[in-house]
Amino acid sequence: MAAPTAGPLVGGVVQETNSSRFLVFNPKTAELLGQHQVKISQELPKEEWVEQDPKEIIQSVYTSIEKTCEQLSQLDIDVSNIKAIGISNQRETTVVWDKLTGEPLYNAIAWLDLRTQSTVEKLSQKIPGNNNFVKSKTGLPLSTYFSAVKLRWLLDNVETVQAAVKEGRALFGTVDSWLIWNLTGGAQGGVHCTDVTNASRTMLFNIHSLEWDKELCAFFEIPMSILPSVCSSSEIYGQVKAGALEGVAISGCLGDQSAALVGQMCFQEGQAKNTYGAGCFLLCNTGHKCVFSDHGLVTTVAYKLGKDKPVCYALEGSVAIAGEVIRWLKDNLGIIDTSEDIEELAREAGTSYGCYFIPAFSGLYAPHWDPSARGIICGLTQFTNKSHIAFAALEAICFQTREILDAMNRDCGIPLRHLQVDGKMTKNKILMQLQADILKIPVIKPTVTDTTALGAAIAAGAAEGVGLWSLKPEDLSAVLVDQIEPQINPMESESRYSRWKKATAKSMGWITTQATESTVSPAFSSLPLGFFIVSSLLMLIGARYISSMSD
Repeated sequence: MAAPTAGPLVGGVVQETNSSRFLVFNPKTAELLGQHQVKISQELPKEEWVEQDPKEIIQSVYTSIEKTCEQLSQLDIDVSNIKAIGISNQRETTVVWDKLTGEPLYNAIAWLDLRTQSTVEKLSQKIPGNNNFVKSKTGLPLSTYFSAVKLRWLLDNVETVQAAVKEGRALFGTVDSWLIWNLTGGAQGGVHCTDVTNASRTMLFNIHSLEWDKELCAFFEIPMSILPSVCSSSEIYGQVKAGALEGVAISGCLGDQSAALVGQMCFQEGQAKNTYGAGCFLLCNTGHKCVFSDHGLVTTVAYKLGKDKPVCYALEGSVAIAGEVIRWLKDNLGIIDTSEDIEELAREAGTSYGCYFIPAFSGLYAPHWDPSARGIICGLTQFTNKSHIAFAALEAICFQTREILDAMNRDCGIPLRHLQVDGKMTKNKILMQLQADILKIPVIKPTVTDTTALGAAIAAGAAEGVGLWSLKPEDLSAVLVDQIEPQINPMESESRYSRWKKATAKSMGWITTQATESTVSPAFSSLPLGFFIVSSLLMLIGARYISSMSD
């Protein structure tokens, strides 16, 4: 990262499932000048529960900003040149806090959390079969994935939340709202707002009228008084009140996948990108019209880059577990020491040797929407070892993307001729080659993989009153890319994909709400899935050893 010429700069905050980071760009060239990342933790208090500490989340953002500014100062870059920052964030994750004290009233319930499945089943029975008004208004299926049912759970089960709502002290928001409220002053005048992309992931927002919907709020029994005001994705919401960026405008806000779409410059109808993070998210810009899927995708707001600018929509396919499966192999099974080790381990095998991994730890999202699915590893033989499982894990990410792409091609009617990709995992060369092979089309990767931060910065720099980033096609900086071509026979690709779908079918309908509550012995309910897989592998190794001794 080289020092820039003198001039204004724009920053992008990226708050994701496993980390927060802050990056600073030159808006004239899109050159990255400095960055810092802070890891954050997840809490798993019960099986299928995933929580995060809201205070750790905001502190990680503060730290990443301060450390990046220190880095810039060491490079003789004047931090006062940062004129605006944008926010991008993990979507759907739900926070409720006390507006008088600024304290969270409960942990953030993460997007991956499954505790609300029984709530979803009860609500589903209230929707007329011939009038799914939830999907028609929101573009979303009724699912544990989205914020409304998480908020409903908090209102039903957490006394501090109930009391704060009754006394008028409670505020609700997705992570962007929590960040903006704190950065703009918190209990001392913080701005309680969200943008249209994040609002569209709550199941409370009408994506046609672009406002909170009274009928939806009544259906989920959510008091509208606790909801944030809804803004565009590019306007000045307020100023940072403390720290190295005190007085700097916060003028961009996008859910992380929308930010990546903007960062990939997918401003034309029909352009699509796939982001490889904790999950995997394929979005296709459908322009100014809502396109509803017949093949398991969701309709969502892509962006609205200004108060008076038109809204753009997208079709989206969401995969719950992508990078998370690598973390699971590291933390739960211990077969790698760092996430980066997965590439070398997979390279040792060069194939999964018929082993297929379905990482349905949180059920299956698009296109199946089966919360009862659970993770399985199948096709094991005595020859299978950890390198084959590592390879199968990478293949699983690519096969899931193939399912989404097939659904998107059927909905749009015009197959994608290439796939633009981004995210940290795109540095994995084996993963990217596997993706091209399984999709049978080229994969195009920008040399700057953090398009999420770039998208947040673009939204901030383009805001009225900031005017540092031009969105005119002739002014947008050309993005350097690498293109990965398919290398295997298409017949082989189809054969592997066919076996993957067979394995996926076996993972579905695995569990019911009642089974979770009644059939799991308390002595085993806290054991991770990794325990059972490791046990099975040890039994397999033991059997092989006994066999060899008998020979």
